[in-house]
Order: sequence, then structure tokens, then C-alpha cells
Amino acid sequence: MKVMMKTARQLKKLRRLSALILAVALLAVLAACGNGAQDTTAAGGETQKSEGSSGAADGQKKIGVIQLTQHPALDASYQGFVDALADAGYVDGEKIVIDYNNASGDTPNCTAIAEKLVNNNSDLILAIATPAAQAVASKTTTIPIIGTAITDFAEAGLADTNEAPGGNVSGSSDLNPVEEQFNLLKQLLPDAKKIAIMYCSSEDNSRLQAELAKDMCEKLELEWVEYTVSDSSMIQSVAESMIGKADAVYIPTDNLLAEGMATVAMVTNANHLPCIVGEEGMVRNGGLATYGLDYYNLGRLAGEMAVKVLEGADISTMPVEYLAAADCTLSINMTAAKDLEITIPEELSGRATLVE
Repeated sequence: MKVMMKTARQLKKLRRLSALILAVALLAVLAACGNGAQDTTAAGGETQKSEGSSGAADGQKKIGVIQLTQHPALDASYQGFVDALADAGYVDGEKIVIDYNNASGDTPNCTAIAEKLVNNNSDLILAIATPAAQAVASKTTTIPIIGTAITDFAEAGLADTNEAPGGNVSGSSDLNPVEEQFNLLKQLLPDAKKIAIMYCSSEDNSRLQAELAKDMCEKLELEWVEYTVSDSSMIQSVAESMIGKADAVYIPTDNLLAEGMATVAMVTNANHLPCIVGEEGMVRNGGLATYGLDYYNLGRLAGEMAVKVLEGADISTMPVEYLAAADCTLSINMTAAKDLEITIPEELSGRATLVE
């Protein structure tokens, strides 16, 4: 009988404790609801979110950033953007708060990040690379979007024309000096007759550059053959399939292949198949050479455009901007040249950035 009474008292205490825990949990939920975000529908049907705490203090501008993936060129673009803002007095944590997001090359990630930046009522969004810009442009027609590392804004559906965008997107183009790159190929590889053009078929900027490369092959009376990849798992097998079928490879500024350049070079350099590439980061990862854009300066150009927008300029009237030829740099990977048994002419090595 005593045991039964003791058990009953214990059960009663447990019920009281459970009720107390439930009450505390309910209060926490109610508090969160009271302080949390409220969804509102903006003009044009966009769902936006008014948050209780955005991370930005009164008077600070919110700058959202969406970067497609991490590789040296895109990282340099972001740093150039931040430095240009800071030089104009827009220092992160002072006049502005930067919300940086990297999608790790994943399209669903781009969509989720774009939604977040729009819902947070960003004052301006930086989109680094074409798929990132397309993702965020699909979510807002009102927030100014500055793009960079995008080859052709109009071709990508981001602007009416590159000269007069007409909407809420403009920025700095990484249109490659394809002609100069093919002239470099001819200087380094005068006996090359058949060129493999390798690129990611799902990237608009890559397809455009591939067409320019084909035009250059026709102009220089070179044969060309096209090799495409659509995801990173294909890179090694496609690189292997080029062996014995081409004298050289041309790879434009392609985000997927920039990230996977070390894999390409592992195959091609071991089989004496030289790669002329789109930018310096790809040279550092095994490509033979490039005459390419300085992506840090490209990001600075985007940052300077962002400053104008923050100070009242109408982005719809701001033409897409391009780096001058003087901002392009010659880069040569001397380790790759040695592996490929290629002698670099002094007239090139004397003015190039040499990578070991």
C-alpha cells in the first residue's frame, strides 16, 4: 500500500513537471511568433518579408551577395567589389552590412539564396556569375542587381540590351578577349591544327564563348571539335576522351571547368595535350597559358557601379561595363610547359606572370 501511494505521488509530480515544461515551450513559441517575420506581398506579386531583426542598424544599407561557386576568379571579383565599396566610404559594418552567400555550384542553392536576399529586403544585390544573377533576377524586378563575371547580360536574359538594360540588372562583363587568346595559342603552339573546345553546356556564358572560339578557328583555318560537360562528374572522362583527337584544348571562362581545372590538367598535361584557358586561376590549376581578364578589377568595376546605384543612379539606364584591354594579363604555367615539353618564347615569358 505504501509503495502504491509513493508511486502515485511520483506520477503527480511528473505530471506537474510536464505541464510546466509545456507551458514554457508554448511561451517561447508565442514570443518567437510575436517578434518574427511577417510575409507581405509587394507590387508585382513578389513575396517579401519584414523582419524583426535584419542585422542592419538604422541607416545602414543591406547588400546581399550571391556567388555561384568558389574558385579564384569569382573570389577575386567579390573582393574587388568589397574594396571598391570601401574606397567610396561604404565599409561593411559601418554604412553597409554585407550578407555574403555561396551556392557551392548548386542551382537549388541559388534559388534558396535568391529568395532569402529578396525576402530580407536587400537594398542592392551583387550576383557573381550568370546562374546566380538569373536566380535572383527571377525573384525581383525592383531591387537593383549588379552582376559580375557574366559574359553577355542580354544573351542571358538579364537585360534588354547591354547598352540599355531597361530593368533592374546591370553590371560588369567578363567577355573574354578570345581573339587574343587564339593568337597566343598560335604563338605557343604553331603546329596545332585541331582544337578541342571544351565547356559546360548548361552555362550561357560558356556557350557564347564557345561560338566565338569556333569563329576564331574558322578565321585561322583551324579544325575544331566540341567537348561538353554538364556536371563535375563528367570532367575526367570527357578530358580522357580528347586524348589523341586534338592538338590543343581551348577552355573559356567557364565556372564548372574553372572549379575542375586541376582534374582536366591531370589528364591533359600527362598526355601532352596543352590547354589554353580563359583566366589566370585556371592557369594556376594546370592550364598552360591565358591572356585573360583581371577578375579583381572586374569586381571593382561592379563595385563602382554599385556605389552609383546606392547614391541614386537609375540602374535601368546604366550600360553594362567592360574592362579595357590594358586590364588583361598574360599568364603562363611554367611547370605545365615543362611537362608538355613546350619552350616559351622570351618575348612572351618576359612580359608574363609566370606560375610555377
